[in-house]
Amino acid sequence: MHIFYTPDITQDTYTLNEEESKHCVRVLRLSVGAVVNLVDGRGGFYTAEIISDNPKKVGLSILKVETEFHKRNHYLHLAVAPTKNIDRMEWFLEKATEIGIDEVTPIITDRSERRVVKGDRLSKVITSAVKQSIKAYHPTLNEAISFNAFLNLPFEGSKLIAHCIDEENKKYISDLVVPHHKYLILIGPEGDFSPEEVSLALNKGYKPLTLGDNRLRTETAALSVCFEINYLNR
Repeated sequence: MHIFYTPDITQDTYTLNEEESKHCVRVLRLSVGAVVNLVDGRGGFYTAEIISDNPKKVGLSILKVETEFHKRNHYLHLAVAPTKNIDRMEWFLEKATEIGIDEVTPIITDRSERRVVKGDRLSKVITSAVKQSIKAYHPTLNEAISFNAFLNLPFEGSKLIAHCIDEENKKYISDLVVPHHKYLILIGPEGDFSPEEVSLALNKGYKPLTLGDNRLRTETAALSVCFEINYLNR
């Protein structure tokens, strides 16, 4: 199955951009009459036929459209402190997209080792994972934002913060959320959130979350949360 990401598709015909056209014709060696699939990132899954195999602008005719393709029964937004090694952040985004995630926001915290995030590069990782895992919904990648500013953004749903500070009130995800709901979960940097940040989040309505006794890397903790939320909503 050959899949192309076409977020601007609106009509019964479509022309792939030059990069995708070159990949279609010269790498995949597809020609007129071949059938491919398209996803628009908004739930649309398209079956299309190649009607022009120009390596600079492949023309497609839409044969079939499915809406809300594999729509998930919940919404997951992870706010994650970007890792010092950007490869680890890319790994997390790739795997989280494959498992299932709706929105990611890089948050800059007191102990963040990385404070500059190149969104274009990370978006390409997500898009590649969308196509590889046959997703019709493209996760949203927001611009990096300070932790304090993020806490002031509105969110209707379950709000959790995972941290390593000893606290009796911390609970597991399964004890804090209900299925088929909206979730916003904060994951801190390698040095964890500062006590002041945890206190501020709790005052903003976030509930303290434990991921167990093992100390996890940022990207591992984020992916663990992603997996557990999807497991609870399977």
